[in-house]
Amino acid sequence: MMLARHHHQGAIKIREIAYEEDLPEKFLELILLELKNARMVESVRGAKGGYQLRRDPDDIPLSEIMRLIDGPVAPFADAEQLRVLIDRDLPHRALYQVFLDVRDAAAKILENTTLADLISGTTPRSTKSKRAVKKKRQGSVLPMVVGGQKGE
Repeated sequence: MMLARHHHQGAIKIREIAYEEDLPEKFLELILLELKNARMVESVRGAKGGYQLRRDPDDIPLSEIMRLIDGPVAPFADAEQLRVLIDRDLPHRALYQVFLDVRDAAAKILENTTLADLISGTTPRSTKSKRAVKKKRQGSVLPMVVGGQKGE
């Protein structure tokens, strides 16, 4: 969050980020390394070195960060898996449809909430956004496996 708040102020040292965000430096280093490898942040060497975002906070959806750091974040299976279960498991069709609806709603919120939204204290209330128009993502938004077989 600090990198987003200070986006136009240049690189910020790990020690400063750790202090402001109340995080252990070693833990923060691991997160920043993952973000650097994913080309979300860049490191700057030298006396004024540190880390900074590579993109504008408005162009970084929360879903991208969460998937990178934590992996799949949807509370249920990916959409295609759920659609198959809806078609095959008639006794549980309504339940799987609810899971699909919850999964889709969570995915839309995460896709349409950016770092800029978080630092400004606002979050999108609509599932439509300028980012959805600007760039449509393909495939499953937040895949996760659901256990169980037909009839369970």
